[in-house]
Amino acid sequence: MNTEVIGTNAGAVWTALNTADALGVKQIKKMTKLKDKEVYAALGWLAREGKVNIVPDSEDEKELIVSLVQDK
Repeated sequence: MNTEVIGTNAGAVWTALNTADALGVKQIKKMTKLKDKEVYAALGWLAREGKVNIVPDSEDEKELIVSLVQDK
């Protein structure tokens, strides 16, 4: 997996997140049809750019909830 692929996957994840207030990683995987490592690499890309908020799910400790950072 190279940076071009990760960037493309980050775009797919961003598009999925743009359709909802927040999504779990499982939901993102289902919507984008990406594998675990592809989703996490894309989330890392988006996090590094300051475009996403990532918090643990209060009901499922193993799940993460991801949302887009709202522009001010």
